[in-house]
Amino acid sequence: MPRSVNAVASRARRKRILKAAKGYYGKRKNVYTVAKNVMEKGLTYSYVGRKLKKREYRTLWIARINAAVREEGTMTYSQFINKLAVKGIDLNRKVLADLAMNEPETFKKLIDSVK
Repeated sequence: MPRSVNAVASRARRKRILKAAKGYYGKRKNVYTVAKNVMEKGLTYSYVGRKLKKREYRTLWIARINAAVREEGTMTYSQFINKLAVKGIDLNRKVLADLAMNEPETFKKLIDSVK
């Protein structure tokens, strides 16, 4: 009895990989084994990238808050965050950075309230 192979599923699996690799250069786009390796590595990079993105945004927010706080006086970022915590003002860095960038008057009032 001949061996049964599920050609439909195999072809679908290959098509899915090659479709995802569309736009890549050279053999990466049309040779299944190469495309499979490249796609696997790309998916790994995208997973890691999603984690790095969070870190990079937090760094950006901290830099923006620090710049805005130093512009208003002698206080530093760490002193500002500490005074916010002591006062019980619970705003995250994303919101603080947005206030510093888009509403400097409101941010200045916030700094004055914690001094």
